[in-house]
Amino acid sequence: MRLLITRPEEDARPLSAALAEKGIDTLTQPMMTVTDTDAPDPDLDGVQALLITSANGIRAFARRNEIRDIPVIAVGDASARTARELGFAAVESARGNVETLAALVLGELAPADGALLHVAGSEVAGDLSGSLSDAGFDVRRAVLYSARGVDVLGEEAASALRNGALDGVLLFSPRTGVLFKALILDAGLEGSLAPATAYCLSTAVADKVRGLPWADVVIAAEPNQDALLAVIPNVR
Repeated sequence: MRLLITRPEEDARPLSAALAEKGIDTLTQPMMTVTDTDAPDPDLDGVQALLITSANGIRAFARRNEIRDIPVIAVGDASARTARELGFAAVESARGNVETLAALVLGELAPADGALLHVAGSEVAGDLSGSLSDAGFDVRRAVLYSARGVDVLGEEAASALRNGALDGVLLFSPRTGVLFKALILDAGLEGSLAPATAYCLSTAVADKVRGLPWADVVIAAEPNQDALLAVIPNVR
């Protein structure tokens, strides 16, 4: 079995290793390139926790700040693992999406204990700030990175599709789904998806690619990487 990973390179490497343990070969074609912004360093005065909705966020924060003793609440296990690898000791994972992250914050933190800093990209999914602000939290947003969609499908991925050498594609966000569909249509490769399964993190992701002629569309039971890996057949 061979699967296409659509995540940025830094996220794709550990995912590829996890799939290799299942006996699955992978090819990486990022849908986005990630770069740091030139925004000023975020104000941490009075901040009780960092909110991370992507591993890219905690990487961008760590590149410009040596502070590691501030608690981190991450949207999922992959971003939480990245935070720990970067030296943050107090890290919790919401194991899901923006909604589960907001629920975790509401259940464990109090507005009176300080502000929340959402380290974000230039585009965000959901309304995390709105949900928490309505509950009385002071939510600051620091846009420390930008994720720009790629303009063209790489030749290695395009060739693998044309030759029927891919059994599936892993899709982790609605935006990734939109970008993937656009690239496939631009390249005229939609017919090459007939042997492939779309492995989607959530229904919202699947909805963005359902118009393509997949062999199947499979959705993770929960919106996290472990649940997505669980629906992929184990080759070994």
